[in-house]
Amino acid sequence: VSSLKREMRNLSEECSLEPVTVSMAYVYFEKLVLQGKLNKQNRKLCAGACVLLAAKISSDLRKHEVKHLIDKLEERFRFNRRDLIGFEFTVLVALELALYLPENQVLPHYRRLTQQS
Repeated sequence: VSSLKREMRNLSEECSLEPVTVSMAYVYFEKLVLQGKLNKQNRKLCAGACVLLAAKISSDLRKHEVKHLIDKLEERFRFNRRDLIGFEFTVLVALELALYLPENQVLPHYRRLTQQS
């Protein structure tokens, strides 16, 4: 899980996403882990979908930036974009559409990320 989180962070930095976006993606990802939704087959798709959802909800990405992010996710995690887009909905349902997170869930990750950089 930690290596996937590192990948999520590196990819987010390459795409100039804000630390708060990465923090949100981490929280989504951890919720999926706690629900037992992750397995060897889907964990990269889970990570990718979490980054994509966090990016869409927390920042005003333009269409070409979303496409760039999807390209990067596809390349980094080696999955098909069609699978990612389909899985995005699966993750959304697993998170019960609760993409706006309370600050106390996001802050610990945010602090760690901003202290590391």
